[in-house]
Amino acid sequence: MINITLPDGAVKQYEAGVSALDVAVSISEGLARKVLAAKVNDEVWDLSRPINNDASLKLLTWNDVEGKATFWHSSAHLMAEALEAVYPGVKLGIGPAIEKGFYYDIDLGDRQITEEDLRKIEVKMAELAKTNSKYERKDVSKEDAVKYFTEKGDEYKLELIEGLKDGEITFYSQGGFTDLCRGPHIPSTSFIKAVKLTSIAGAYWRGDEKRKMLTRIYGVTFPNQKELDEYVLLLEEAKKRDHRKLGKELELFTFSEKVGLGLPLWLPKGAMLRERLQQFLQKAQLETGYLPVITPHIGHKNLYITSGHYEKYGKDSFQPIKTPQEGEEFFLKPMNCPHHCEIYKAIPRSYKDLPLRLAEFGTVYRYEQHGELHGLTRVRGFTQDDAHLFCRPDQVKDEFKKVIDLVLYVFKSLSFENYTAQISLRDKDDRSKYIGTDENWEIAEQAIIEASAEKGLSTVIEYGEAAFYGPKLDFMVKDAIGRKWQLGTIQVDYNLPERFELTYVGEDNGKHRPVMIHRAPFGSMERFIALLIEHCAGKFPLWLAPTQATVLPISDKYIEYAKRVEQLLKAKDIRATVDDRNEKIGKKIREAEMNKVPYMLVVGEKEMQDEKVSLRKQAKGDIGMKSVNETIELLNEEIESKRAFE
Repeated sequence: MINITLPDGAVKQYEAGVSALDVAVSISEGLARKVLAAKVNDEVWDLSRPINNDASLKLLTWNDVEGKATFWHSSAHLMAEALEAVYPGVKLGIGPAIEKGFYYDIDLGDRQITEEDLRKIEVKMAELAKTNSKYERKDVSKEDAVKYFTEKGDEYKLELIEGLKDGEITFYSQGGFTDLCRGPHIPSTSFIKAVKLTSIAGAYWRGDEKRKMLTRIYGVTFPNQKELDEYVLLLEEAKKRDHRKLGKELELFTFSEKVGLGLPLWLPKGAMLRERLQQFLQKAQLETGYLPVITPHIGHKNLYITSGHYEKYGKDSFQPIKTPQEGEEFFLKPMNCPHHCEIYKAIPRSYKDLPLRLAEFGTVYRYEQHGELHGLTRVRGFTQDDAHLFCRPDQVKDEFKKVIDLVLYVFKSLSFENYTAQISLRDKDDRSKYIGTDENWEIAEQAIIEASAEKGLSTVIEYGEAAFYGPKLDFMVKDAIGRKWQLGTIQVDYNLPERFELTYVGEDNGKHRPVMIHRAPFGSMERFIALLIEHCAGKFPLWLAPTQATVLPISDKYIEYAKRVEQLLKAKDIRATVDDRNEKIGKKIREAEMNKVPYMLVVGEKEMQDEKVSLRKQAKGDIGMKSVNETIELLNEEIESKRAFE
């Protein structure tokens, strides 16, 4: 007999060899019908796999992240089976689950696939799902695996097998399809009730742009049609909110092949938006003791060798800049932190000087592959709202709490109300991949756990997810339409102070090593603005909007008065314009609405006589007649309140 410990702490005894599905049936037939996979000792398994020793067990359903991932990975196999039926001879790369759905990289040879073809594949997937084929796991020797895919003529699977050892290779089969896979999978295809293939893209084999470009098909599946219908509506909403589309329509940013792929050009309205965000955070940082610094866009190669970034980012960096001086090489900086270490080191530091908080909106550069570039979310040059805090080990907790306060202030001001925080700690067993003393790690980990609890954060703890140089806290934010983004990383670092030999003189007059905290509430300005555009669908809060108000004269007779109103608004720091085109007022209002201008001030005969305006709010309509001073007061009250999106 073996002991199975359930999530509520209950311990049940079963015969060795029991499966997770057997356990589910013993608890409830209804539960057994919903279970997709199982977590056995923190590892996700097939439901049918025998458990031979004492274990902890969590039964996974559609409501669990790991349950969805298993469902979607199985769906990728179903799509691969459909592809083999529709396109005989297709070769298969990899087909993992992703955050929302799955993809499979395929080689169709000379054939092309179109959006219309996706519908044919969907129909075939639905047909195959109804066969209720079981997903069956089989251990295979390396020799047999090589033989199978050699006969099939699939060089991609053969290359994957090369990196595997005998005894660790498994195949999964369902219906007439077999794939190299470590699993796990759902019990059968019948669980997959609704299918949507969403897009086609190109992807280099194994992410190497020197290798063949494969076709990547993205899809998503659900256990019922209702959830798919809701998801399709969400996709349509996401298309409307796409920052690339809105960025063009609202004249925020552009790209130019002559300037270079992945290098955004900020147009006047986008630059104003970006500057407002930067000023907002700079003001908050100054009020909480941060000191501004500025560092160059390049650095000597030796700087990044010392920091370790050359080893980590060397292949993802732009080619070195060589000077006439023999052997002298510079790099466009991939990170700001090495530069900040040198600023710390420039002056002798005492324990009384700490914590030292250095902040910079620093632009960094990384060579992203062509196929991975995507609007503002994946670029080659981006500006981080970077800060590095140098403190004593006993100050780590307080500094963490202050950074959490700052991150939450940013979230509140921008209406990011739905978030969780992931505490990433060391692996419980394998400590070999981490640097620093156990004592410092324990101080830092406990500081993060306590700081998060004291701030009332909703947290999850992930062991083994810490950086090699220290534990960290990552904020996962849901936007207005439920998509998850990572923002607001806080990391503790023992590595760079060691590499750069940073010290401070302690109370004992001896030299001590500071602890370094990295933090960036926005992450990068580019990615954050992309997220912000999509979160608010381009309808920025008044304090951020590039144009806060536009004055709309009914005819040319009122342009002079309109411009006088504009000047009064500008005198009170309200960003205003006049639409003095010879167009009907209805068209001016429609275009102001389309341009997401928060307030419209319509002026005509009566408004000019009474020294007033007819005030309209974007998407809300008429507010009524107001004096110019009343209008200014109303707008400034909203600006000062930092009210977010309505």
